[in-house]
Amino acid sequence: MRISVIGLGYVGAVAAACLADAGNEVTVAEISPAKIEQLNSGQPPVMEPGLAELIEANVAAGRLRATSDLAAAVHASTASVICVGTPSTSYGDVALADLDRVVEQVGGALRTADAWHLVLLTSTVPPGTTRGRIVPRLEAVSGKACGEHFGVAFSPEFLREGTAIEDYRCSARTVLAATDQRAFDHAAALLAPYAQRVQRASLPVAEMVKLTDNSWHALKVAYSNEIGRLCAALGIDSQAVMDIFKTDGRLNISAAYLSPGYAFGGSCLPKDLRTIIYRARRAGVSTPVLDAILPSNREQVEAALRAVEAYQVRRVALLGLAFKPGTDDLRESAMVELAERLLGKGYELAIHDEYVNVDRLVGANRACIYDRHPHLVSLLSDSLEVAVKDAELIVIAQGNAAYRDVCDLAAGRPVLDLCGIGRPAAAAAPGYRGLAW
Repeated sequence: MRISVIGLGYVGAVAAACLADAGNEVTVAEISPAKIEQLNSGQPPVMEPGLAELIEANVAAGRLRATSDLAAAVHASTASVICVGTPSTSYGDVALADLDRVVEQVGGALRTADAWHLVLLTSTVPPGTTRGRIVPRLEAVSGKACGEHFGVAFSPEFLREGTAIEDYRCSARTVLAATDQRAFDHAAALLAPYAQRVQRASLPVAEMVKLTDNSWHALKVAYSNEIGRLCAALGIDSQAVMDIFKTDGRLNISAAYLSPGYAFGGSCLPKDLRTIIYRARRAGVSTPVLDAILPSNREQVEAALRAVEAYQVRRVALLGLAFKPGTDDLRESAMVELAERLLGKGYELAIHDEYVNVDRLVGANRACIYDRHPHLVSLLSDSLEVAVKDAELIVIAQGNAAYRDVCDLAAGRPVLDLCGIGRPAAAAAPGYRGLAW
């Protein structure tokens, strides 16, 4: 392909070199004369292992060059890859001024372009930017229609400094979104030499993935450092602790617990969080990440309550009472808390949980419901059909597989799914909605 790469920063330099090395004819549009001179002389504008060799070889082969004439670069290519930086503003939002300027120039070049053109954005942008900001501006400046005269695609980059060449060539996944099928196909073909696995997404999902990734990485670093500070204060080898922590690929380093849903509960998580936070305070160790977990969890209960209140009904069926499916453990259950809050607000409640049989409860579970929540006993029904029979709203609070087809029982009544067990089968059902989707 003939490709123009716009921006010769860290991402642009790596992308241009790798695309050229795949056999494409790549022209980089850049405003810095020094960077243009560096690349055209076969030198890298940024330091990155392996980049100097790639640039030298592909400049020598005539597949890679740089220019200050953005319009000429666009006209000489069938696809333009935008790699403009989007730094933070002083007040914390992302600065899009440089991206806006580039989009204006690309739109101006498209105005006089004869053939259909792909605009592929890789810059990190907030959700809604591509569809709501870039596409309209390209159409306004070019006087042409997206989907007819040009197409727009978005593919976030996941490059790490120090391993960027390897990351580009062997990405864990390639996320791709586009305004139309032609744009998607053309972008997929452009990325094909290095795309191990293309995951198609909507534009806002693809934009959000990058922000989600980096937030998660930052959270992991902050969490590990808090554990390290606490261990150091207690005279414990934090590296040994985390080495053992990382060997658990079932729960710790895995996809477990990473699907948006309802609040956590049970006899372990809340208790152990309180213990570690208390011990950190006693040791004089600041742990703001750990401190925020329980308040964040409580906010999920509040979000569920607000979602129920929005329906403006009085009779509610609550499906699930134990803190997780397959158990009768009611200790610190977020479902019990929601039931209590709904009753306190005057809702008529019917509850179903196939594993909670009050006649068989013993020990702490029996004490939990009879000593602390005796009024819930009469609301429990052994029959799912009976529990939902008179409900104006059905709330799925537990990920029990038995609740997956509740929309069929609902017969058109609204279903609020707090845990996602109804997806994807019920996602299109009338009246179905989730707590965080």
